[in-house]
Amino acid sequence: MSNFSVGFRSTGTFTILDLNGELDAHTASELEAAIQKCKDDKSFQIIVNGNQLQYISSAGLGVFMAYIEDVRENGGDIKIAALQPKVFNVFDLLGFPMLFDIVDNEQEAMSRFENGSTKN
Repeated sequence: MSNFSVGFRSTGTFTILDLNGELDAHTASELEAAIQKCKDDKSFQIIVNGNQLQYISSAGLGVFMAYIEDVRENGGDIKIAALQPKVFNVFDLLGFPMLFDIVDNEQEAMSRFENGSTKN
């Protein structure tokens, strides 16, 4: 079984989801539950920190696609920060940089929220 976890942090304005391990078909439900919790808590400014994410499959990417429209309809966005190069390559290969703000670090993600930057 894959090793994966999602940690929650809050700055008051932003919810930061720290992804750790391998996000695949067996673990995608954990990310799904985390984003659903953000929605339930009406926290729509979500930063996903992928610094400790080692691997992502199409099932993991599908979770982002399943929630982005709903989050944006509620005035928020999902910013993706600090991806490892091999994980970024998967996002890039599938065109995610055209749909999502993918930035180098959390601070840049926060700045993009503050400046009203979204990809639609």
